[in-house]
Amino acid sequence: MVKIAVLGYGTVGSGVVEVIERNRELIEKRAGKRLEVKYILDIRDFPGDPYEDRVVHDVDRILEDPEVEVICETMGGVEPAYTFSCRALEAGKSVCTSNKELVAARGAELIALSKEHRCNYLFEASVGGGIPIIRPLNCALTAERVVEIAGILNGTTNYILTRMEKDGADFGTVLGEAQKKGYAERNPEADVEGYDACRKIAILTSLIAGHTVDFREIHTEGITGITPEDFEYARAMDRTIKLLAESREEEDGYLASVVPCMLKKEMPLASVSGVFNAISVRGNTLGESMFYGKGAGKLPTASAVVSDVVDCARHPGEHMTCIWEEEPVHLKPFEERISRFFVRAARAGEAEADAVFGPAEKIRLESLPEEYGFLTEPMTEREFSRRQRKVSGFIGRIRIKD
Repeated sequence: MVKIAVLGYGTVGSGVVEVIERNRELIEKRAGKRLEVKYILDIRDFPGDPYEDRVVHDVDRILEDPEVEVICETMGGVEPAYTFSCRALEAGKSVCTSNKELVAARGAELIALSKEHRCNYLFEASVGGGIPIIRPLNCALTAERVVEIAGILNGTTNYILTRMEKDGADFGTVLGEAQKKGYAERNPEADVEGYDACRKIAILTSLIAGHTVDFREIHTEGITGITPEDFEYARAMDRTIKLLAESREEEDGYLASVVPCMLKKEMPLASVSGVFNAISVRGNTLGESMFYGKGAGKLPTASAVVSDVVDCARHPGEHMTCIWEEEPVHLKPFEERISRFFVRAARAGEAEADAVFGPAEKIRLESLPEEYGFLTEPMTEREFSRRQRKVSGFIGRIRIKD
């Protein structure tokens, strides 16, 4: 029997217990052992809950209990999750987590600590929620040199953009609707400003590079500036708008970013709608593969945590290889990224824009008589910024993903 403790009995933590109980027979057959949730750590009591007798408030009861072999850390945040995870690993207890903040900030260190103490630090649920992506990168794609990852990594922003596109609603209206439905937090900043997707692409890049990407160095933009008018232009060009997290290997380092992009409708990522997420992985010999599903939610995320628990049960006292070292990855300056840009500008300044950007494909909408749009040639972010400053009628820009 493998005895488990769950740290944090919120949405994901309670989901972990539910998944184990609901699919117990199948899970135990695959693990080859019985699983038992012995403790649930939380600062609250849960009177009337079926598992209230397992709730404890002192983490030492868990960390000092030799029967507990696996910890499910679903607390979120860096502290006290980091301290508790370190202590668990030092005691030889494997840790399975959904905590993207902690994995992005201290992943390499915690993996090294687990190796030292012959246990595991596993984090399948930290990036794709219910979408398997960490295990494929570590196992199924080990023969590949992964050269590029691009993904829609946040269900909240994808839901908002989908509703804006279909209904012509503005950002604020759809955000309020998403909050009422539980798709967005009361404070949605981490989602709508791109910080959540940034941490996830940092984790993925660290795994494909084998070294640490500091998420704070990744250029990140959110979707708060996207308007219904932007979608009108996108529709006229048979495109859509998505918040894309991207990372690709180049000759002198990795180029990573999180920015809104216009995609052609026939591109696989363009068809990902609502709260669904997708991750496209390009290998140097395999080509492109895509992983699609619910990127968040109680049971999908909890399912991924439990899949890591099963791996730990199958490999007691054995460290499963995960190559992610603390040495930093060289990230190229975002200013060197090359893109085409869709630009909105005032018609009154069209001659000025032509002089700055040269001949360009133009898009005019009857519904917006005072402005127009145009597509630039490929250029670096630095060059675009230099030219954009010379256009007095500039309204906005969105990068083009071809």
